[in-house]
Amino acid sequence: MFDLVAGFTYSQTIAACVELGLLELLAAGPLSVAEIAARLDVPVEGTERLLRAAAALKLTERLDASRWALGADGAALRGNQGIVEMVAHHRLLYADLADPVGLLRRGGGGGQLAHYWTYAERSGEGDGEDVAAYSRLMAASQPLVAQHILDSYGFAQHRRMLDVGGGEARFIRAVAARVPGLALSMFDLPAVGARAKAALVAEGLGDRVDIFGGSFFDDPLPTGHDLITLVRVLHDHDDAPALALLRAIHAALPPGGTLLIAEPMAGTRGAERSGDAYFGLYLWAMGSGRPRTATEIRAMLRAAGFTSSRLVSTALPLTVRIITATR
Repeated sequence: MFDLVAGFTYSQTIAACVELGLLELLAAGPLSVAEIAARLDVPVEGTERLLRAAAALKLTERLDASRWALGADGAALRGNQGIVEMVAHHRLLYADLADPVGLLRRGGGGGQLAHYWTYAERSGEGDGEDVAAYSRLMAASQPLVAQHILDSYGFAQHRRMLDVGGGEARFIRAVAARVPGLALSMFDLPAVGARAKAALVAEGLGDRVDIFGGSFFDDPLPTGHDLITLVRVLHDHDDAPALALLRAIHAALPPGGTLLIAEPMAGTRGAERSGDAYFGLYLWAMGSGRPRTATEIRAMLRAAGFTSSRLVSTALPLTVRIITATR
């Protein structure tokens, strides 16, 4: 119970380590408290307090009376750029949760997270500057998710794939590397699509992927694809727009075509906290969407017209689960 109550201090200890660059500093080798303090521009007393707090979380490790090194969990955190980006990004969520009761009473949104995720309160809008920050965050956190999806589902059985809400095309790029014979397309807001195109060209994939710009709430989805993917998209939207999106996908798919939904889901055994406690409040602060159980998503798929659906096992359900549905 105490760990539940004190959890916010653990998160803020991690945030301080990331913001100050402490983990990167110690990755180069052990240093004394005085050396660390000078590099971080933090008083020696404050530096030692942070190092001791980080050691309690296994982010740092004391070697002797004065020298400190990178800890096991610090090395793991440093090695996952997506988590590092998320820690930095959580400054916005902390600001919105400073008054959690006020956040709940005002109906969600209206704060820093909603301003960050521009599409949450201004559906279909967003220029290059608006979408840059959240596109970078999604791109940084996508590789591990993409790996689990590609390890769990046979993409080679399809001819043409359309990734809806594909951001900077990080998932598309992972699919391109793993499944060379699959024709690839992506649909997202025009400003996001422009960023994706630049990233694809930089990797020599400019001619491999077709980019379609538009809003999936206002514009029809391109047809001719036997597989459409929604990677961490559905839970960002409330029930009515989410169902409208599923119906638009159903209309765009040919008979026998497949929709693949991949995202963390509520009610996941062993990951209940990340579902309703983390994503539940995060999406409320964002002003759009909610975590759904696999059962709820499959019911929405039936309501959208899909004839069948099934769960596909993944190696790390806390991070991503998969549901496929057939038109």
